[in-house]
Amino acid sequence: MSRRLNLSVQYACARAGLPTRQEFFTWARAAHAGGGTLTIRLVTPEEGRQLNRDYRGKDYATNVLSFPYATEPGLCGDLVLCPAVVAREAEKQGKPQKAHYAHLTVHGMLHLQGQDHAQAEEAAAMEQHERNILAILGYPDPYL
Repeated sequence: MSRRLNLSVQYACARAGLPTRQEFFTWARAAHAGGGTLTIRLVTPEEGRQLNRDYRGKDYATNVLSFPYATEPGLCGDLVLCPAVVAREAEKQGKPQKAHYAHLTVHGMLHLQGQDHAQAEEAAAMEQHERNILAILGYPDPYL
């Protein structure tokens, strides 16, 4: 299996101030050393709300959605981020937006690899994995 990670970033909303493709690649690669194909799509609140409603049954825009298609022989999936939600959350949590984007990208990548946080034990393991990856990237604990 190739270790090449093919990344496409789609800016389906205003692009000013958003992370670059290279930043997303760095964050995604930190969470997945293997190969695969990944699309990251940045959307308006309207598109985010529609996707969340259609795929999760929740009628609001959320920060990140993960759509895994395959994990073998390589990761294949989509991450959808809503910059309006990310910005609002970062401000409310008092953290830099870039740190929040890094966290949500890592979080989404772990979902694409089958990790979940539905149960308390799973959540604790996933959160620790996120902390470890973000620390390597130079970001503080996102759960403080």
